[in-house]
Amino acid sequence: MKYLHIRLNELLAENGISKNKICKDLDQQRGNFNRYCRDDFQRVDANLIIKLCEYFGCGVGDLFEIREKDEEQ
Repeated sequence: MKYLHIRLNELLAENGISKNKICKDLDQQRGNFNRYCRDDFQRVDANLIIKLCEYFGCGVGDLFEIREKDEEQ
């Protein structure tokens, strides 16, 4: 089975940005943001995706990957 992965943890690490900083900069609640970081979501907030693309200077395709779900997941 496949799932949608948001590359937030990778982008944060590559850019040396903490979760606290990005949540403050984008006016996001940390709990909601953490769910995206864990790929624990059913729907994606389009406004947040736009903000993330602008924040990281990337396109939508740079934020998402389709991955195979491990048996343990």
